[in-house]
Amino acid sequence: MEENVIVSMPRIGDQAPDFTAVTTTGKIKFSDFAKDKWIVMFSHPADFTPVCTTEMSGFAIRKPEFDALNTELLGLSIDSVHAHLGWVNNVKKNTGVYFNFPIIADIDMKVSKLYGMLQPNESETAAVRAVFFIDPAKKIRLIMYYPLNVGRNMDEIIRALTALQTSDKYKVAMPLDWKPGDKVIVPPPKSLAEMEDRLADDTCEKVDFYLAKKQL
Repeated sequence: MEENVIVSMPRIGDQAPDFTAVTTTGKIKFSDFAKDKWIVMFSHPADFTPVCTTEMSGFAIRKPEFDALNTELLGLSIDSVHAHLGWVNNVKKNTGVYFNFPIIADIDMKVSKLYGMLQPNESETAAVRAVFFIDPAKKIRLIMYYPLNVGRNMDEIIRALTALQTSDKYKVAMPLDWKPGDKVIVPPPKSLAEMEDRLADDTCEKVDFYLAKKQL
């Protein structure tokens, strides 16, 4: 009987594991990459495949929105840099969409293993569709995993990134389906005195003292 393979799975709140890698824009050391910026690092199973092409095109087309959110994109798959370059050129030639962000050539699967992107019950040689949201302190703030046969939702990726940044800036939380412009949740009281103040506060919308919303 084969032994179960233990896959390293970084968690929310962990410091993002450091690595060096070859990418389509040159060699990078992750701890020095995108200083003072957020990073959305995402893996795809393979170059020259249909679902991956739609996803990478989606990231490329909406890159200005990530730029506006002070966020660097970083792709990855278990392919050589030569395959990456050929794919980038092929997609640009056929669709006009240019993947103008670095894509890690993880041919030795080092980064995929480090970030738990290889999940043996799905595939032992292709990275699942993982998305890591990493803040400027290189801390992992949110993780999404998708199987090989289901593409991601770009609106949700940008919404989640915006929510994280808004939460950090204003020290608030986001309710179900929050999007920019919606009311946010203010932190609940932590003492009887704060509870009394909350009940007397007429500047926010209160369901009760523990659930109150306000407009930013």
